[in-house]
Amino acid sequence: MNVGILGATGAVGQKFIRLLQNHPWFKIEALGASQRSAGKQYNQATNWIEDVPLPDDIASKTVLECRPSEFKGIDFVFSGLDSSAAFEIEGAFAKAGIPVISNAKNYRMDETVPLLVPEVNPEHIELIKNQKFTNNGSGWIVTNPNCVAVPLSMALKPLHDTFGIETVILTTMQAVSGAGYPGVASLDILGNVVPFISGEESKIKPETQKLLANFEDGKLNSPEIKLQATATRIPTINGHMLSATVKLRQSPSDLEEIKKTFLNWKNPIAKLDLPSSPEQVILVHEEDRYPQPRLHADQEGGMQLHIGRLRISEVFDISFVAMAHNTIRGAAGGAILNAELLVKKGIFKKD
Repeated sequence: MNVGILGATGAVGQKFIRLLQNHPWFKIEALGASQRSAGKQYNQATNWIEDVPLPDDIASKTVLECRPSEFKGIDFVFSGLDSSAAFEIEGAFAKAGIPVISNAKNYRMDETVPLLVPEVNPEHIELIKNQKFTNNGSGWIVTNPNCVAVPLSMALKPLHDTFGIETVILTTMQAVSGAGYPGVASLDILGNVVPFISGEESKIKPETQKLLANFEDGKLNSPEIKLQATATRIPTINGHMLSATVKLRQSPSDLEEIKKTFLNWKNPIAKLDLPSSPEQVILVHEEDRYPQPRLHADQEGGMQLHIGRLRISEVFDISFVAMAHNTIRGAAGGAILNAELLVKKGIFKKD
């Protein structure tokens, strides 16, 4: 399938380009960015920050303005747009009959738009049928969640299915790559921890509830989960760490039951053979010092969730840490996996 990338010069757009190189299903045919970049060669329009060379065929592509009329012969687009521009632009593409797989926040809480983590809620793709961007259903939007809600929902899903989730107290330790480029000033973050990330904490609860919602009669029935989050920025490069203490609706008998809940969890997309899907979605670490972002964030192509420090808690029921690569699993890689699922499920309408 021929794909375009909106916001191609930014940090998320660059990650899309890197991850889509040699993809067996998708080929990059169009790169879109702001008016100031449009008309330039890509290598002149962007400051390439990935730690692999910029591919020659991408470097020489002419950057387009993010208008549907510019994206000819495209089956769908990935969006790495900033939220300040995403609502209008993504909506225009969907109305033009060009599906959008978005990393932006603007449509995440729309009741007709799937907020998707394929291993958590693949059935939510049925919401696409409720969208009214086009009369024939050719244009639609699917979003992937905030880079914290992704690993949190993946960690909570086995627990929610087995015991139910009542309350979560969460502290995040988020890598600097999550702030984009140029990101956090060096004198603010080196040798330091910043105990607040603007706009971050308010996203985590509603997105997690939507991800864990039951899909019934064409609508979502979200669980009532109390969630208190504190989002902090720490001086690591990639990999967001979460420390969670959870009150379950049904108390486990012991720690071994909790471990078995994670180990015995069945990945609902395991048999679909999606190119970006990790062989082992959840890895439970027995070593007390693990997981660590520097050691584990890149495992399974950056798409694996790591669980560690699993304990019976004196406050609530259990405590654990979870970690995943924020710009891959929590952003571009997650969006690519979403697209693969949608292809496999036959959601794209062909002429």
